[in-house]
Amino acid sequence: MAISTALISTFLSGETASFHLPHFNFSPSSSPMPVHLRVARTPTLATASKQASTGKGELRGIMKPRKVSPEMQSLVGAPEISRTQALKVIWAHIKENNLQDPENKRIIVCDDKLKSIFKGKDRVGFLEIAGLITPHFL
Repeated sequence: MAISTALISTFLSGETASFHLPHFNFSPSSSPMPVHLRVARTPTLATASKQASTGKGELRGIMKPRKVSPEMQSLVGAPEISRTQALKVIWAHIKENNLQDPENKRIIVCDDKLKSIFKGKDRVGFLEIAGLITPHFL
């Protein structure tokens, strides 16, 4: 209780408390460095393997081009395409033809090309697109 009263009275009086921090002498002849210093980060096996596996243009996962169905070929114009590029082409088609619902931009109103890819649905939510194009990658 005495400490909190002293702090409050110091605060109210406007006086500043003096804080003494230990003084470290970092000359070479002095004692060793303090223990609480941070050590520089060293590369770990995880960071080293990540760099090694992506070398020399090797594409993996959604970046790797895959064969697509004839319906997808008619929209994207290529027999092989990566998922990311296919999504870019689909969104470009949606934007060019103004196929987003004007009241809710998250809803896509499908034209004939998109209906062939999206299982014949008239309207699709934009979060459904990635799941609906999955069967078209062979």
